[in-house]
Amino acid sequence: MRRRQVVQALVWGGYAGLSLAMIAAFQRPSGSVIFVMGLVAAGLWAASEGLRALALRGAWLDLPPARLLPRLLLAPPLAALALQFVIYLVNHAGQALGLLSFAPTTPRGLGVLLGYTLNTSIMLWLWLAVWGGWQWLQRWRLGEIAKWQAEAAARELELQVLRSQINPHFLFNALNNLRALINEDPARAREMLSRLSNTLRHTLTHSAKERVPLADELAVVRDYIALEQLHHEDRLRVDWQLGAGLDGASLPPMLLQLLVENAIKHGIARTPGGGELGIAIHRDGARLSIIVSNPGSWAPGTSTGTGLGLAHLRERLARAGGEGAACQIAAEAGRVTVTVELNA
Repeated sequence: MRRRQVVQALVWGGYAGLSLAMIAAFQRPSGSVIFVMGLVAAGLWAASEGLRALALRGAWLDLPPARLLPRLLLAPPLAALALQFVIYLVNHAGQALGLLSFAPTTPRGLGVLLGYTLNTSIMLWLWLAVWGGWQWLQRWRLGEIAKWQAEAAARELELQVLRSQINPHFLFNALNNLRALINEDPARAREMLSRLSNTLRHTLTHSAKERVPLADELAVVRDYIALEQLHHEDRLRVDWQLGAGLDGASLPPMLLQLLVENAIKHGIARTPGGGELGIAIHRDGARLSIIVSNPGSWAPGTSTGTGLGLAHLRERLARAGGEGAACQIAAEAGRVTVTVELNA
């Protein structure tokens, strides 16, 4: 509020000072003229504050143009007319009491009153336009901030979903298999327990980032596959095809793990006798290609199949995959292939 009052004082004080300077160019301003100009400045200050209060109370900025325009056109002239009427009364009272005196050549009459009213109306229109523009700018700014906050909240929610993305059936099966393995092969049980711990730690920590090193993602996927092989045994076979030049590459967190999880869940697990899970990753300059394939079938528009949630996956790629990131899915010869292209 203090800043607004300082601005108001500068604006209307400056207006009064400029008016006195223009008068001084033709004649020396008398004390009465200086008093009247001070009264005009104070009146414009009060009128502008009144218009501001009226606009806020009536929520003018929320009105449609058809209802807002009449208010903008009529309110300043009415306020200006009221101000000129008050000045007229003060001038006449001051002259009657001998407190104010004006030169005989000072303009008087209805035409002069209307001219002053028009002048102050223009000043109030300008003030209202500037104030309204500033208010709209602030609203737009707050709207943008709210949008950014909503996007940040959505991203945080997505990351929370990623943190809890480990399939509960996978966790249940892994724990049951570990319990059975403890007596059969304690050393392997300890190894599998370490892999499960690594998988959970990766899910909790790395999913909070926009991108993670490909090497870290490959490590957790290898652990994840080892745990799934403990459950599916010979039904799950993996064909790794890792190209050269992958050092330093990165990708959105849990992306490869999500592709592999869905390939096992909707391909290997549903195929009698299991099958081969294909994972191919190649780099061509700044572009990284990830191809995950599994036995099964898929048709566009079906709600089942890979269960990838392609819309969600593509949104993540659009945000963190870089320019031209894309995801394609195809089915041919009894295999479903998902291809992801993104910046490395």
